Amino acid sequence: MTTARPVPRWADVVAHIIPFTVLPSGIWRIALGLGGPMGFGNGSELTDFPHPIGTPYVFSLSILAELFALLAIGLVRPWGEVFPRWFPLIAGRRVPVSFAVGAASLGAAAVTYLSVDTAFVWDEAMALPGSPDGFAETVMTAAYAPCLAWGPLLAVVTFHYYRRRTARPAPSLTDAAAPVR
Repeated sequence: MTTARPVPRWADVVAHIIPFTVLPSGIWRIALGLGGPMGFGNGSELTDFPHPIGTPYVFSLSILAELFALLAIGLVRPWGEVFPRWFPLIAGRRVPVSFAVGAASLGAAAVTYLSVDTAFVWDEAMALPGSPDGFAETVMTAAYAPCLAWGPLLAVVTFHYYRRRTARPAPSLTDAAAPVR
């Protein structure tokens, strides 16, 4: 069993940036759910907020997205290498590299696909009757644009996690001084 190498500062910073790529859209959705004036006009079903179903939905979506984004920090923290003690049955066991890398890779691919797909139809969506325009459109676009970075940043941290967890330990000075036979 190899011991993972220390996490470089750049990887730690990137992992901690990831939740902030999701935060603006979550705040925007929560404001929508609370009935804030988000710029939707007649012809849009998004003018009926607060709503008994829509409000809990946008709150849940915002919280769930943020929780998933926060999981990226596990790729640079000890709880991403060894299951925490509060995990039943598997507490203290090493997190299999394939499990962490597989889940994070799937997440990176999914959020990249969803955000890029949304970006390609953004102009069409903003042209629909009742969609925000002017300043409200700018605010909404600015809130969702950082989501485009979530997938690529997660892919970078995931690749680093894989390399760090599977790298062979560097030879020590005593190994280098040993005679070759």
